[in-house]
Amino acid sequence: MADQQTCACPNCNCEVDTDQAVMSEGKAFCCDACATGHADGAKCTHEGCGCDKAA
Repeated sequence: MADQQTCACPNCNCEVDTDQAVMSEGKAFCCDACATGHADGAKCTHEGCGCDKAA
């Protein structure tokens, strides 16, 4: 069974399974956009999150 944790993106509240997470610098993120710090304004793939607006 996978552990769940909150995405490592500072303003993201998405829960992510550690075995399905996008890993970057040893941290678990819910999607590529969060893992890259919302480079080029990339949006979180989870509807309603809005963390890309705060990045």
